[in-house]
Amino acid sequence: MKTVCHPKTRQFFHIMSVRVRFAPSPTGFLHIGGARTALFNWLYARHMGGTFVLRIEDTDTARNTQAAVEVIINGLRWLGLEWDEGPTTGDPDGPRKGGHGPYFQSRRGEIYKKRVQELVDKGLAYSSEGAVKFRMTREPITIPDLVVGNVTRVLTDREEIDPDFVLVRSDGQPVFHLVNVIDDLEMGITHVIRGEDHLANTAKHLALFRAFGAEPPKYAHIPLILNSDGSKMSKRDQGASLMTYNDEGYAPEAVLNYLVLLGWSPKGNREVMPAKEIVEMFDLPQILRHNARFDMNKLQWVNWEYLKTMAPERFVELGTAALQRAGVSLEGYTPAYILAALSTAKEKFKTFADLKPFVDFYFQKEVEIPAELAAKQFTAESRPRLARLRAAYAELAAFDHASVEKTLKSVATELGVKAGVLVHPVRVACTGKEIGPSLYHLMEVLGKTEVLRRIDRANA
Repeated sequence: MKTVCHPKTRQFFHIMSVRVRFAPSPTGFLHIGGARTALFNWLYARHMGGTFVLRIEDTDTARNTQAAVEVIINGLRWLGLEWDEGPTTGDPDGPRKGGHGPYFQSRRGEIYKKRVQELVDKGLAYSSEGAVKFRMTREPITIPDLVVGNVTRVLTDREEIDPDFVLVRSDGQPVFHLVNVIDDLEMGITHVIRGEDHLANTAKHLALFRAFGAEPPKYAHIPLILNSDGSKMSKRDQGASLMTYNDEGYAPEAVLNYLVLLGWSPKGNREVMPAKEIVEMFDLPQILRHNARFDMNKLQWVNWEYLKTMAPERFVELGTAALQRAGVSLEGYTPAYILAALSTAKEKFKTFADLKPFVDFYFQKEVEIPAELAAKQFTAESRPRLARLRAAYAELAAFDHASVEKTLKSVATELGVKAGVLVHPVRVACTGKEIGPSLYHLMEVLGKTEVLRRIDRANA
């Protein structure tokens, strides 16, 4: 509960603080749809000044793994979605602001047992062949949904025969419907924001809340994410795993920005926005009703827009990590040198996975020049020209990009050739490639001594 002031009447009144949760099952990687669900919950909590809870639904011991838990946690942190609440050290069920969490359902068994007994005592649950079943209402249930609208659930012909459903299996394991509702109830969840595929479960959940005599949270079922061809995105589809985008060199802030566009439309049709602005604008009424199609080209465009305007320090942070994943050692190079080197390639690629070919020559003691390039650029005619340019560079007092460029063009004029006649062999000598960052800027980064050494080696 928190107190707010009405902006017009200046009267104070109390509102219930928003509490939302992300409750994944640790059965594999973090699906892109699950990441989007976590993002929408996190954004709503931040927008409303509420609490974002992380709860691991790990009661299915046969399918859950600790490795999958780590994947979920690492994926959320990669996106920057830190949760607000976790259990205390001595009490795994007690909330603590700023706790490291998350909550694990496997540690909350006693809570579920007490709640099941409560339903049995009320005559709303009963034993059946070793299991415990819930006496489901036979009446239609209307689901008031903040995105979908009112949905009335009626029993199917098959369910008319026996609409009751299992709460606890014969092996003693509680099922999803039970633990999901109990945890939402115990944790004071005010809004359940989840995928539309869960809408079919909500009638059962509402019935359980009523059985416990509790007010259910507000539900908001968000649209599904489809493949570009309109088919439902499964775990086997390309791009389904969130951490694929880390491996492929996407900036997490760009992925976050793109994910929020899958099912949400801000005012003004803006598409590239920092997280702070997204938090300010995000609200449930803006969630779209129709399913969203995942567009890899659009994601690449958003990432490209982020790269172009990224702060140098952040650019180097992500670029360094990508180079290390690609096997490029940066050991022995100063932070200033790395920053200068990577900055020359800032607008040359769309994901950090493509960075290596543009900058690896900066971090090589000996640049390998392919034989076909050497034969093409270092001919009997070009070698004397390159030697003359090398002599002019050796005389330079200042080796900045402007001086390097001026000198090259001056030598070209002296020799009666176009600048390109000198540019191409110098580039190959310095980088081992025909394309890359601006020649004059990369030579400034390498420095006079290294440029002369590389020209000597290539022109020997």
